[in-house]
Amino acid sequence: MTTAALILSAGESSRFGGYPKALLSTGERSAIRRLSEICLVDGFDPVVVVVGAHTLQVSHELRGLDVSVVVADRWREGRTASVQAGLDAIPDDRDILFWPVDHSFVAARTVDALLTARDSDLLGVWFIPTFEGRGGHPVVWRSLVRADLLELRPDGPIRALLPEFGPQVRRVAVDDPGVVANVDTPDSYREALDAFRARGEVP
Repeated sequence: MTTAALILSAGESSRFGGYPKALLSTGERSAIRRLSEICLVDGFDPVVVVVGAHTLQVSHELRGLDVSVVVADRWREGRTASVQAGLDAIPDDRDILFWPVDHSFVAARTVDALLTARDSDLLGVWFIPTFEGRGGHPVVWRSLVRADLLELRPDGPIRALLPEFGPQVRRVAVDDPGVVANVDTPDSYREALDAFRARGEVP
């Protein structure tokens, strides 16, 4: 089954003083380049990167990669508005890997684990990785979730849809602290990068 990837990188990174989190180093590559290359190697089609506040910088960082860059004109209205802009660039019949750039230290094997869970569970529609009981990102949505996502308010939280799908939401336990390492401040970035290096993920 062909699956699309939607990488979200539209925010203004206010907690970083306006420096794009997409350009933070994950070792040899920037966050946005690392996520995009993982998705390309895994055969996601299309790979859509949603940009907003830092369109020029992020687009330049993606040069040479076969990704579709989508500008979310309404990114200021809320994160969901940016997700909806990305969905408009993805065929209706595609399942979707949704990967926010602030979860840039996820192991590539975790993406494979989510796809394996999706492929082996025909009833599940929303697959969430968990580490030590905590849910994180990226997640996989089946195509039927798309309509509900598009109906949300631009500033409505996506997690508000979880009760609607109830038992069809699957939690996939992974041995990867990267899924819960939300890089939203300089301190959390340094902590996540150090842990990433300690796991031997960075050459």
